[in-house]
Amino acid sequence: MLSGRGIEVEEVKAQLKAQEIETPSWGYGNSGTRFGVFKQPGAARDVHERLSDAAQVHKVTGVCPGVALHIPWDKVDDYDALGQEAAELGVCIGAINPNVFQEPEYKLGSFGHRDPAVRRKALDHMYECADIMQQTGSTVLSLWFADGTNYPGQDDIIERKRRFEECLRETHAMLPEGARMLIEYKFFEPAFYHTDIADWGMALNFAIKAGPRAEVLVDLGHHPLSTNIEHLVALLLDEGRMGGFHFNNRKYADDDVTTGSVNLYEVFLIYHEILNAERRGAAAANIAYMIDQSHIIKPKVEAMIQSVLNIQTAYARALLVDRTALAEAQAEDDVVAGEEILRNAYDTDVRPLLAIVRQELGAAADPLGAYRRSGYFERIALERQGELKGAASWG
Repeated sequence: MLSGRGIEVEEVKAQLKAQEIETPSWGYGNSGTRFGVFKQPGAARDVHERLSDAAQVHKVTGVCPGVALHIPWDKVDDYDALGQEAAELGVCIGAINPNVFQEPEYKLGSFGHRDPAVRRKALDHMYECADIMQQTGSTVLSLWFADGTNYPGQDDIIERKRRFEECLRETHAMLPEGARMLIEYKFFEPAFYHTDIADWGMALNFAIKAGPRAEVLVDLGHHPLSTNIEHLVALLLDEGRMGGFHFNNRKYADDDVTTGSVNLYEVFLIYHEILNAERRGAAAANIAYMIDQSHIIKPKVEAMIQSVLNIQTAYARALLVDRTALAEAQAEDDVVAGEEILRNAYDTDVRPLLAIVRQELGAAADPLGAYRRSGYFERIALERQGELKGAASWG
């Protein structure tokens, strides 16, 4: 069917096999809302169990070798041993995510705090994370800051901006060779009056001032409602500063629900712009595709598998866009034809294609079904009883 539409099927398959989607360690543990944490049977309690769960996702999908770590939630004494443990499970250590929002000293900010001692504490943690990157071979430092103010007059917005610029420059200077830092933004929460890095423009400005190895990280849930995310992604790609994604979905705010559960068409349109950029020669090859979700009521591993499948579906459909026909429609200002060309690709059933791709990767044609039949969940639900001493997480 696809070859009959003039699609180079083998080329599409090669691109689907090449994309890697990183899963987050914290997505396998217990989580909740500000109203409470809902504990699930079998939820991972430490970094070792998180790696084991991530390995199951990679086993059935074939495209998730990287596991992002959150420090100190995933802190260990021996990172060389942790890397070896990951390798034995068939995965590797991905992005390192510092935590400068949870300790009491950060109540009024980290890099934006008025007190230089608090800023130094945050920078010391960045040095710690840079050292972990060296030990694990990670090439991405993923930065999200909760900094902001809750009330008018609480602090000087521009002074906070300048503190951020200074601290981000120092962070850039400490990056290991060959590594980069991705600056994430969020328009509100936990700050409710102003957030120090509130949108992609601010993040881009901070990245430019920090240095050439600083780029922007786009979390799909960190925007006001109805933001055209594919538009800003296209602009960041054209400026050479599109660093990576935190995939998730939302209906209202930063809901962190399963990618594609609410608006898969948006993910398709994002991939469409990425493929457009690749054809223009823009810097799209090094985009870090990462998931950042809080699986509050869904089983953790199953929710992660669902997300990966939805991301792959959106990407596969974007690869099927007839770009020659689209260019012709645009040249003729044929608005209806242009939209229909995109819809034709989006409406294609790519499940048979993805099943073949996964089988050729040595994974499961039906990843979710394979996982459910594996007995893994039943085993970990029995084995993971009670709390572990020293275990840490959001929840």
